[in-house]
Order: sequence, then structure tokens, then C-alpha cells
Amino acid sequence: MTSTLAPRAERLFLLTLAGIQFSHILDFMIIMPLGPILMRAFAIATHEFGLLVAAYSFSVALSGVLAATFIDRFERKRLLLWSFSLFGLATLGCALAPNYPTLMVARGLAGVFGGIMGALVQTMLGDVIPFARRARASGLVATAFSLSTVAGVPLSLWLANHLNWRAPFVLIAVLSLLFIVVGRRILPELRHHIDVGQRSHLFSASFAVLADANHRRALLYSALIIFSGFTVIPYITVYAVSNVGIGQQDIPLVYLLGGGATLLTARLIGRWADHYGKLEIYRGVALAATVPLLFLTQVGVVPLWVWLICTTSFFVLVSGRMIPAMAIITSAAQPRLRGTFMSLNGTVQSLAMGLATTLAGFIISLDGAGKLVGYPVVGYVALVANLLAIGFVSRIVLHDQPVPLGVRPG
Repeated sequence: MTSTLAPRAERLFLLTLAGIQFSHILDFMIIMPLGPILMRAFAIATHEFGLLVAAYSFSVALSGVLAATFIDRFERKRLLLWSFSLFGLATLGCALAPNYPTLMVARGLAGVFGGIMGALVQTMLGDVIPFARRARASGLVATAFSLSTVAGVPLSLWLANHLNWRAPFVLIAVLSLLFIVVGRRILPELRHHIDVGQRSHLFSASFAVLADANHRRALLYSALIIFSGFTVIPYITVYAVSNVGIGQQDIPLVYLLGGGATLLTARLIGRWADHYGKLEIYRGVALAATVPLLFLTQVGVVPLWVWLICTTSFFVLVSGRMIPAMAIITSAAQPRLRGTFMSLNGTVQSLAMGLATTLAGFIISLDGAGKLVGYPVVGYVALVANLLAIGFVSRIVLHDQPVPLGVRPG
């Protein structure tokens, strides 16, 4: 079966999902560049700020486990908009937080509802978009990450610098309200998956997902991809300044060029994946990503332009492989369990992210001269995980046909 949405309605549907994803990703990303400001505002140390960042990821992981118990029991649109509303309130709570503990709680709640949103966005994309065009659609939704990097983060930092640290969270809350209004008008209702009668208890859907060997392979594949990226990504800026000789004032160029390039290449990679095959394009992009991955973690002092070429290539290829990969992962799920599967996938990805960051933190250290030691080893660990994912992807069986939609405009 193919989607019953007309081409214009389908495009509006994808743009709305991208807008929702933009709000979620910006909320996740903005806390890190706000670090120095928040540490001064709340008089907290680096390890306390690290807990503030980790609270979001661990909350996303927790929400995946919780959402897996109910996500396929409700109509998709209504659940997404309710989750989005609670996410917006939690983000507004961040803006209003009077102290560090309150901000920690608000960040945790934002992570819980953001995690549910992220799973539902991918689930609805898989429900509505036919397999033949799913990678291209994933590429359009993935531009939310690029826009967050190129526009969202700089604008949020400008607001923080000219107003105060609370302003970016108010911006995200306002954007959330805007996209809730748009979502109510644009998103279709999706209820074909509801089949409560066959589920005897809350965790029956989760057990059904995990009992499927193909689901388990897809979840492991997903974990390997995320692990290979997040062993390296959190420490790029520190390595650039301490080892490569890049000035702190030049760091925004890394994200501006990297985000701008991915904005251009994400949809191109999606089109290639739909035309030439998702497995083939994934393998090609993932193999190409090993070059900047190794160079970035091994290089010494180089001119800024060399470093920018390396980091831009890294952003394009490491994030680009996720476009066909997410189409593969989404298509590996049994359609009636897709919401539960994507919730568990969000948990697996968040745990892989935390594990990768933690492991890399144990490997890396600073020497007496302030240089980062151990980053090349981290690069090799990331390389192994990336190659394992490339070899493992052929073992995943894809469900090529989307389910009947029975779509009714909301």
C-alpha cells in the first residue's frame, strides 16, 4: 500500500515533522554552548554542569522504556501533540527555574517528553511515507539538525548574550506553541495500528518487539552507529583548541560550515538512497566517513582551513549516514509495533550515546601542558564500531510495504 496523502499534503506533513524535530533538537543542543553562562549564574562546577547535560539524555532513555508501554495504544497525532505541549511547558520551566535543582528537574522532564516526540516523529514518518521514498523524507526531516546548528544555536546564543540565559528557552517554548498550532491543522490522524485486544499487559508490546530477532538486530545496528559518533563528537571542540591550535573565536565557524553543508547534502543523500538503494548508500557514506573520523582524531597542529575541511566532511558524512540508516531501522519494524520499536530505539540510542561519551571520557585525559591525550585511541574505537555497523546492516530484514493508513485529516 502507498500513502493516501496528496503530494502537497505529504510535503506539509514532512515540513511539520521537521519543525517539531527542530524544536526538540534545539532544546537538546542549546544547553552545551550555554555552559559558561549557566555555571556563572548558578555558581556550579563543571561536574554539576555535566550532570545537567546528562539529565536530558538519560531522561530520553527512560522515556523510551516508558513510552514503549503505551505508544501503540493511542492515535499518533493526538499523542504527539500532547507530548509536544508538555515538552513546551517543561522548556518554559527551564526558563523560569530559580535555582540549579529546579533547572535539573525541568531539563529531565523536557528530555522525557522530547524523547516521546522524537520516537513519534520517526514512527509517523514510517507509517505515512512509502518505503521507496522514505530515505528522501528522512533527509528532509533531518534538515532540522542542520537548521538547529546553523540558525537555532547562533540565534539562541545571541539572545542569551543580549538578554539573559533564560531567553533561548522562552524562544523554544514559543516555537513549540507555534508548531502545535500548525500540527493540529496539518498532521493526519493515524490509528490503523491500534489493536488493544491482543495485548494482555503493559509490557506485552515491548516483549513482542524484543522477541523478534530482526528487531534486536536493528536495535544493535542503531546502537553501533550512535556509539561510533558519540565517542568522538563531544570532545571535538576541546581537541581543536588544545591540540590543533584553533582559536576559541573560530569555533563557531566549525558549526556554521558543518551545519550549512549538511543542510545542502542531507536531502541529496536521501534521494541517492531512494534511487540507488538504502543499504548501498549507507555503506558508501559510512565507509567515506572513516576518512575524516581518523584524520580528525589523529591530526596535530594544522591551519584553520584544513581543520574546517576535515570537520565539515565529518559532519556531512557522519550525520549523512544516519539518513539511510534511519530509513533502514524504521523499515525493520513490524508496522503494528513500529511506535513501540521506535521508542525502544530511542532508549537504545540514548544509552549508546551515554556509554560512548563515558567510555571516551575514561580514555581521554589532559597532560601537564593542557593537551588532550588518548583521542587517537577514541578514534580507533569509533572506527571499529562504524565498521561493525557496516558489516551488520546486511543482516536486517526490511518490511518494504507500509501499512494501510486510513488517514483522516485532523
